[in-house]
Amino acid sequence: MPKAVRVRQTGGPEALELVDVEVPAPGDGEVAVDVQAAGVNYIDTYHRSGMYPLETPFGLGLEGAGVVTAVGPGVTDHKVGDRVSWYSVQGSYAEKIVLPTSDAISVPDGVDTDTAAALLLQGVTAHYLVASTYEVKEGDPILVHAAAGGVGLLLVQLAKARGARVLATVSTPEKEELAREAGADEVVGYEDFEKHAREFTNGEGMAAVYDGVGKTTFDGSLKSVRRRGFLVLFGASSGAVPPVDPQRLNAQGSIYLTRPTSKDYSSPEEVRWRTTELFNEVKAGTLSVRIGGRYPLGDARKAHEDLQARKTTGKLLLIP
Repeated sequence: MPKAVRVRQTGGPEALELVDVEVPAPGDGEVAVDVQAAGVNYIDTYHRSGMYPLETPFGLGLEGAGVVTAVGPGVTDHKVGDRVSWYSVQGSYAEKIVLPTSDAISVPDGVDTDTAAALLLQGVTAHYLVASTYEVKEGDPILVHAAAGGVGLLLVQLAKARGARVLATVSTPEKEELAREAGADEVVGYEDFEKHAREFTNGEGMAAVYDGVGKTTFDGSLKSVRRRGFLVLFGASSGAVPPVDPQRLNAQGSIYLTRPTSKDYSSPEEVRWRTTELFNEVKAGTLSVRIGGRYPLGDARKAHEDLQARKTTGKLLLIP
């Protein structure tokens, strides 16, 4: 029987179990896929811990890529042997999966399967952050936290492609090197980063701050935003931000605070636009996807431990 990672009771990485599962034949509008790589994302830790509740037991993981092995009735857009990827299908830490054909995105020639598995969830996130949540413009000063992480490296590249000036924060010299390779104009540590943000902008502040760290950076991020600028809180790797008094946004200069999520930026038309642009940039060599680690499917616990300990850079993959 094929294997998959399941959570029977939410908790720490020890909650992840590799178990035998039955995979049904694809039904109407579905395809069956042999998973060749599954993406590990920070949201998976929120599901595993219960921070984002799901009914137990459940399969973990949202993202992956592989080869179609069977198609259900009514499927005309994919065939057996096609390479596909996806980023919103619960239970993707698995050897085999059945998913709606509407969620299966064709992987174009010129993009390898591991890259496709590593790109979409974080890539679509980075794309909507710079293209839709706050539309980055030529010359905009931008602050990107955790710039050597999976989303961070993509954010830096996409913001630079739009002409932004990017200040990045990282926690180690190795991560500083990666952020600079991605195109960051200046890279600093987390201590007094708001002071660096003001110096970077001659006291004006940032047009937008992209903060996926959360609790430990939020106050400094708010102080780093210019008048009528944007604080985009898209994650909480250090913990959830406590309730915020709206008057703080007033006092800082009529700041816009937003907490975006993918489902609000993922109409069918937007998905086609975002994924097409991302794949095209990868094929053109203008967008680099760093795979920071590959783990056997049975080592999902270790992948989560390393991710949450901030030992990793780029994207982590599970390989069935």
